[in-house]
Amino acid sequence: MQPQTTQPVDTADAASSTKKFLNDPVHAALDSLAGFARSVPELVRWDDVEQIIVRATPLPAGQVGLVSGGGSGHEPLHAGFVGPGMLTAAAPGAVFASPSVDQILAATRAAAAGGGVLHIVKNYTGDVLNFRLAAEAAQAEGIDVASVLVDDDVAVNDSAHTVGKRGTGATLFVHKIAGAVAGAGGTLEHVRSAAADVVRRSASFGFALTSCSPPGAGPILTLGADEIEVGVGIHGEQGRRSDVVRPAADLVAEAADILVASLELGAGSRVAALVNGMGGTPLMELYILFNDLADELARRHISIERNLVGNYVTSLDMAGASFTLVAFDDQLATLWDAPVHTAALRWGC
Repeated sequence: MQPQTTQPVDTADAASSTKKFLNDPVHAALDSLAGFARSVPELVRWDDVEQIIVRATPLPAGQVGLVSGGGSGHEPLHAGFVGPGMLTAAAPGAVFASPSVDQILAATRAAAAGGGVLHIVKNYTGDVLNFRLAAEAAQAEGIDVASVLVDDDVAVNDSAHTVGKRGTGATLFVHKIAGAVAGAGGTLEHVRSAAADVVRRSASFGFALTSCSPPGAGPILTLGADEIEVGVGIHGEQGRRSDVVRPAADLVAEAADILVASLELGAGSRVAALVNGMGGTPLMELYILFNDLADELARRHISIERNLVGNYVTSLDMAGASFTLVAFDDQLATLWDAPVHTAALRWGC
């Protein structure tokens, strides 16, 4: 296939670009993926011909393979979740760009071990189209393919990239639960059903303090010194509104109200919670946000049974954070606790 390229965003002059550690901005994603694979060779390999990331050890014969993908710039999503207990292969596009049909088809072939392949697709127009075309091509080759659409972002129903809700932080939970079901020997339909159930149980909402800046370009969003974007997307898309900076506890209370209502959670509900950094937010601030979220949910008599705090589904260098809640139960807890060994998640191994 042809090398992946992306056109730098036009800027008025060099001074408008954000300073970054780069060589050629056009090849930033490819350079990063090659470096990632070289950093964890025991977990993944980088196929620089097909431009996909594949787990280093093959699946057991007959096991369901998992493939996800999307634009680069959201690290560790997607490549960082390739490995035992999660994805079999990832198809990474250029920065904020969908992977090609050829990449997705190559990843599907690499993930096929006889049990079929599940495509985990975030709800962005290019991703949806290209995964569908790749699935049709794979099925024509005799590979059984199913798919699940992740659309957890309850901030907006449509954006420049989507028809319907955007796919964001719940993608991590879908990868993990689907990987556990597949690892336990579940059929393709069992894995697909479990993944779809996680999507139904999930809701996400985010805030941006600053814009992200793609390689070789300046900021996407225009935010004043005292402004934030409420309900921001992971590509720097506008959310519900721009607003003034408020205390963290106030922002968390707004997010909690929206997420709890969306999932129809009540007293006695159990959740898994993700406080996710967008790439430019210090851990100190993320822990402040988690502390406030724990207070908000405790006030509603909702228990946090599992949690993650950190950078998992990022937006390059954006200073911001998103919150994901997943309605939890004993079965999900067992699947969540199942062993996983990837660059971004690792326990029980």
